[in-house]
Amino acid sequence: MMRNLNFDFIIVGAGSAGCVLANELSTDASCEVLLLEAGPMDTSLFIHMPAGVYRVFRETSLNWNYFTASEKALNERAIYTPRGRVVGGSSSINSMVYMRGHRIDYDRWAKDFDLAEWEFKNCLPYFIAGENYKTASNSWRGKKGRLEVKQADYPDPLFDAFLEAGKQSGQGYSDDLNGSNPEGLARLDSTISNGKRCSAATAHLKPALGRPNLTLFTLAQTNKILINNTNAEGVVFTHSTGTFTAYAQQEVLICCGSINSPTLLMKSGIGPAKHLQECNITTLLNAPGVGKNLQDHAKIRLQFASQKYLPFHAINKPINKMKSGINWMLNGRGMASSNIWEAGGFIRSNDDVEHPNLQYHFGPLGFSIKNGKIKVEQAFSLNVDQMRPKSTGYIRLNPSAVNNHPIINFNYMKEICDIREMIEAVKKARELVSQSAFDEFRGVEMTPGNDFQSDKDIEKMLRVNIETAYHPSCTCRMGYDDDAVTDSQFRVHGVNRLRVVDASAMPRIVSANLNAPVQMMAARAADFILKRPQLRQIELQYTI
Repeated sequence: MMRNLNFDFIIVGAGSAGCVLANELSTDASCEVLLLEAGPMDTSLFIHMPAGVYRVFRETSLNWNYFTASEKALNERAIYTPRGRVVGGSSSINSMVYMRGHRIDYDRWAKDFDLAEWEFKNCLPYFIAGENYKTASNSWRGKKGRLEVKQADYPDPLFDAFLEAGKQSGQGYSDDLNGSNPEGLARLDSTISNGKRCSAATAHLKPALGRPNLTLFTLAQTNKILINNTNAEGVVFTHSTGTFTAYAQQEVLICCGSINSPTLLMKSGIGPAKHLQECNITTLLNAPGVGKNLQDHAKIRLQFASQKYLPFHAINKPINKMKSGINWMLNGRGMASSNIWEAGGFIRSNDDVEHPNLQYHFGPLGFSIKNGKIKVEQAFSLNVDQMRPKSTGYIRLNPSAVNNHPIINFNYMKEICDIREMIEAVKKARELVSQSAFDEFRGVEMTPGNDFQSDKDIEKMLRVNIETAYHPSCTCRMGYDDDAVTDSQFRVHGVNRLRVVDASAMPRIVSANLNAPVQMMAARAADFILKRPQLRQIELQYTI
């Protein structure tokens, strides 16, 4: 099967981080790099068709299909938590929104966790260097990177109404949320190139696969990290033809995401000693922070009937669906080239918040999902995400079946301040849609409905309807206290030649979608690993 079981670097997970590392490390022709991915190649047509997002993220063959344990504060509900199990990882099934996060997010990493290297001025040059934003016209944006980024521009009067309502309500407007004005409503940036999804696989991995020193294995499930004394020496993985051991002469790099990275560490004997003992796993390193500190953006969706029947509403009709698909395949244009959530923004739930703590994603259609099938409604949708929850959760192995799905508990809304913030989020969303800009479109509130008006009633509704915004993070966090798992360069404390590079290394969740920040982190990690100098700091000022 393999010409060589010995490599310089072994990367586990071909997601947002793993694809970046595979490209960067394999630029050195003297380095042999092995990339292992549990899922298949990204050959599904619907991965590459932006409007196929709601089909592809529920496709069981491309997904880990996780559910949380019963979330106590959400009426004991188990929350569906899809994660990409395919080349490109979750960047192959996400909504393609490109968002960097606020300066204060990264500066707080530096201040609160003794991570001076992670001030925003150290991260910004990697965001700029990583993107190819063809319309870049200022120093905030880059044109030379691998990741194609564009500002959404599909014409629909509901997008215009949304932006105008931001101005009318005082919630604001921005011409570039990733630039000097990271607050207000805007047309969002998306990772779309020539009408197709630009995943981490498309941007980073595919251009590198022709290199003779990069080996990719798909459908390869990594079961264990090999550790001898305090050195990571390789991994054990299964493939269709059997179980294999691969050795790393330099480093093992874990890029499995915030659920699977701590899971793999614990299966390998790195984690909370008491828990590993419960699972009959020999403790090689007592690391109490592994799997701890799980964070996510909670989400509530509001849907309003549209008084006008607009093109997106007709997409259910087979003839329209066929025409749209043909136009996309031939020209890369039309509705199929839209990721739907083309507008959004960042706002503050109240005047006491230091920087925006709520995020909008706006779509010009409504939809319902029944028996796995999506039905488009004559409506428009407004998702509101909570950016900086105080509640944290955990990842644990299942003691009775350690090789099954792990136990996932976000503890959504455990802290009362979080539910209060989400009540404010519903009110802000309703305030926005009540503006005159929506008068010719706004029908009845379909979801959650006008029955929920008092704070008490809204709270009850939220506990029944809150979902994940698909941004799990922080379970192998950077830092230097007892609960830190890695240092500022992603090296696992107490184990040599082992790093964790993905969203799990975030010490605190950022106020943004996670794909862009993770690719930035991985690019920095590559420079740390190869002992290249970090890019020169860039300090730019916000205009607000």
